[in-house]
Amino acid sequence: MDHLPRRLALIAIALAVTLAGGTAGFVFIEHYGLFDAFYMTLTTVTTVGSGEIGPLSHAGRVFNSFLIFFGVTVMLLAIGGMTQTIIELEFSQFFGKRRIKKMIKKLTGHYIICGFGRVGKGAADELRRQGADFVIVDSSDDTVEQAIKDGMLAVAADATRDEVLREVGIDRAKGLIATLPSDADNLFLVLSARELNARITLSARVAERTSEEKLRRAGADFVFAPYKSTGHYMAQALLKPHVQEFLDLTTQHMEVKVNIEQVRVSARSAFLDATIAQMQIRSEMEVIVLAIRRADGKMVFNPPAETRIMVGDHLIAMGHPDGLEKLETALGGASE
Repeated sequence: MDHLPRRLALIAIALAVTLAGGTAGFVFIEHYGLFDAFYMTLTTVTTVGSGEIGPLSHAGRVFNSFLIFFGVTVMLLAIGGMTQTIIELEFSQFFGKRRIKKMIKKLTGHYIICGFGRVGKGAADELRRQGADFVIVDSSDDTVEQAIKDGMLAVAADATRDEVLREVGIDRAKGLIATLPSDADNLFLVLSARELNARITLSARVAERTSEEKLRRAGADFVFAPYKSTGHYMAQALLKPHVQEFLDLTTQHMEVKVNIEQVRVSARSAFLDATIAQMQIRSEMEVIVLAIRRADGKMVFNPPAETRIMVGDHLIAMGHPDGLEKLETALGGASE
């Protein structure tokens, strides 16, 4: 669709040249006033047929004949071009929406971002970097159109409506990010999403401190206050700059290719009931196990070498991508 602006520009230029040329011709040949010359040109090329302003000389009639021929031709081409442009835009939107709906229906285990403001865009960038499938829902047509142009799946709709959540596959989704403009909308969204999919993981943004507990009670697994967390990081950067630099390295990949992942231990793992020492995670995979989240929810920080690995555990590990892939293969699970 990149040719449409160029086509509209050519139509506008052709009309402007025709009107300007006709106006100049009547001014110099018939000595009309500027407005009269423009009016005469406009009525001629639009075939209104309101009559001549004054008697035309022989030269004026010759000029007017050429103006009729070229002016009417330009007008017909302009009308045809604009009609074609409108039809192409309508068909493009129609088939584009159908294509997006088909792609959404094929998704499973994906994420839904409700609200594509600054926080929503940051979440989309991270999900995209991690290679995760996601769908954006936003009420702004312009915002959705730009997201689609950037290669993302997006739908222009009200995310608080149950039918919209069903259309974007809430029943098949793995997680939902609520970043709507108001806390009330996010609260309503979390309630609806939890009712439609009891297993989904919900992450919500909150602006007011008083809304944080309400969102948790509504079913949000994670609640974030951007202004609060930003202030915390800014203070940490001043008080403990090296710690903050390390966190930036491991979470934002500024200089070193180091990731922090959580890997689930499956029943297929060859290291069930083995200790961390027996797996030789650090020596062979060059991965550090920071913590283990047990299946019962208990978190074990900095687990000692004799800690045993059991089914359903999640290892929070840090290392290079290749080493983390080896760990994932060994545990028979997947990074989550």
